[in-house]
Amino acid sequence: MQVFDTVTGLQTYLALHRASQTIGLVPTMGALHAGHLALVAQARTECSLVVASIFVNPTQFNNPDDLKHYPRTLEADLALLEAAGCHVVFAPTEAEMYACPPVLRLSFGELEQRLEGAHRPGHFNGVGLVVSKLFHQVQPQVAYFGQKDLQQCLVVQQLVQDLAFPLQLRRCPTVREADGLAMSSRNRRLGEAERQVAPRLHQSLQRVVQSAQQGAPVAQALAQARAWLEQSGAFSVEYLEVADTEQLRPVTQLTAGQTYAVLVAAQLGPVRLIDNLLFQAGA
Repeated sequence: MQVFDTVTGLQTYLALHRASQTIGLVPTMGALHAGHLALVAQARTECSLVVASIFVNPTQFNNPDDLKHYPRTLEADLALLEAAGCHVVFAPTEAEMYACPPVLRLSFGELEQRLEGAHRPGHFNGVGLVVSKLFHQVQPQVAYFGQKDLQQCLVVQQLVQDLAFPLQLRRCPTVREADGLAMSSRNRRLGEAERQVAPRLHQSLQRVVQSAQQGAPVAQALAQARAWLEQSGAFSVEYLEVADTEQLRPVTQLTAGQTYAVLVAAQLGPVRLIDNLLFQAGA
């Protein structure tokens, strides 16, 4: 496995292989878990050269404390990637990625004005900046993202469409712990008591889906699930909504046969957790 911390080194190596290899990119912020490794595994089935990036991108953090405490485990990450069969790792410094403070502002319209965008102002501008840089630097034919960050997937899809990046996006299923908790690098910051109650986040989504599919009004399904989640006294819920799957517009009524997303974000101790499920409305 080749490891590079400079754009020049990375691009010099990739130039030798670009003509004969299909390049797949797995962007990460490190602190890797089985969810990331599933993306690498999917990339290996479709691409002959898999590149993983590890970069804690400061421009997408609107909370300085979250950036400060975001786990950084580079050596362990490299060992995991090598064992997973990753071919190339790009792990730049902040100075390498941002030689000068960026002044460009990216707007994703109404998609960034709700849910994560509403609660994390500027977050998707930072995501768009770093993903654009990585797409230019690596020039992959395929890029892999996890569905746990559904809104981010849709933002990147908009980015690719509007800027005509010549690549395909793969949205891979959320990988979960045995108790249903969506795998996240932030989970390692949960205390023992918090970790015990954390699966309720996923269970709240399941409750919304079950109620909605049984014919309960959307507002009622959401209110009951939110109340159940908050009964534990451990969660501070930022949002719990049912939305369409294209622009994440909130919906109040379901159409039979249509696919919807139910999304949640909540603070649990020192950690902000997000999750989502896709479901089809019943008859």
